[in-house]
Amino acid sequence: MPKPIHEMSTWGASAQPAPDFEEQDDENWEATRQQPGLATQLMRDKDEYLAQAQRHVGRQVGQSQWELFVVIDPAEALQQQFDLLKPEYIALHDIGTVSSRRMLAGLAAATGRPVHQLHIRRQGLGMPLARLEFVELPVAPGQPVLRLYTTEIDADTQQRRRLSRLLLSHSRLAVVIVGDLPPHALATALLPLHEAIKEGPWHNRDLLMLPLAGASALAGQASNLAIGSAVQVRTTPLVTRPAEAWNYLRGTWNKLRLPLRDRAIHLPEIHEPPSAEAATVAPPSGANSLLESAIAPPRAPLPMQPMPPVRSTPPPSAKPADPALATYIRKCGELKGMVSCCVFELATQRTIGHAGARPGPAALASQGATLMASMAEAAHALNLGEAAPDAAITLGSHHQLLRAVPGRAGMALHAVLDRGLANLTLVRLQLQRLDLLLEDGDSA
Repeated sequence: MPKPIHEMSTWGASAQPAPDFEEQDDENWEATRQQPGLATQLMRDKDEYLAQAQRHVGRQVGQSQWELFVVIDPAEALQQQFDLLKPEYIALHDIGTVSSRRMLAGLAAATGRPVHQLHIRRQGLGMPLARLEFVELPVAPGQPVLRLYTTEIDADTQQRRRLSRLLLSHSRLAVVIVGDLPPHALATALLPLHEAIKEGPWHNRDLLMLPLAGASALAGQASNLAIGSAVQVRTTPLVTRPAEAWNYLRGTWNKLRLPLRDRAIHLPEIHEPPSAEAATVAPPSGANSLLESAIAPPRAPLPMQPMPPVRSTPPPSAKPADPALATYIRKCGELKGMVSCCVFELATQRTIGHAGARPGPAALASQGATLMASMAEAAHALNLGEAAPDAAITLGSHHQLLRAVPGRAGMALHAVLDRGLANLTLVRLQLQRLDLLLEDGDSA
């Protein structure tokens, strides 16, 4: 029987050899294939996704603990995180003082929040490479978290310098606390910051200088700090209390954020912490209680009570100072060419005694402890033993001497001498003779 016409037509239309379906699919789907150069980033878990949304470095693993695992140098890894997330934060840096970490502790106590720690570890091993500290500043509800980092970083010397520079250069606002330094030492202390801004890359555009002494001298030298760059340097009046430093920081940030709205950059506004919460939180040991008292409202006066009766016997007197050590410091100050010398505790940087003019005892103790720690760290890395360093440093017009105080565990001497007047070899011999004073004092 002949087939129907329509069936024959249909069959005839398909009588040609059917094309290869794989080739046909290739032609039809060519336009929707994956294009080179386009990458899809998958978040491993919810925590990583939220960290991206907050635009802050690290993954939170505890109430105040954050971790960042790296396979490369810590500074390079942090640089990559900043380039990817572009976080908005404030960096707090010290020059000639060690106040930034104490300020963080005071802020944490006043706001009832912890001091957070960001641990940078080696991937696969968990070996700690660096530890950064920060606090989360009080902002309005619903606004992004704003971190305040300190550049006092626990790491080896080279990494500490690189990470500090990285934190400063990528911050929205860099706050520099400058200690009590004479003019010639101030210029030397500001030189690394000036070179970092000049060499770049330096993304920061606002630098706030908080002088703890010599505000006029700092203002004159800070004006030359960023010549030839887009960085705007502001110097505040003399800061005598932690609360003043906090007010300058908060005021500068809140003024800074308003002009950035025209560039579609929305920064959170720093608020005062809740007064009740701030008033009930006691600062930890070593924190700045003045900061809490400035933020919290004044407390009600205590009720009047009668004076206690006067004791018939006077209270025992305080323990007298070490007479041998006092004589040792005085005779060190009388050496020819001696400008200033200080005996201090290495662990706490507490000044035991001082003789001479400037640099002052606080600056000598701070810088001396830093130099001693760097030399001890280098000796340990080179496997040169654990003996206390004894160093002489020659500068343009001065000598620096750093040595342990014999017979006084944990104490060191930091001395600055005029290079034109002092004979370095003779001074070191004289100091060895003065060591006998301490030995004679101990035997007595």
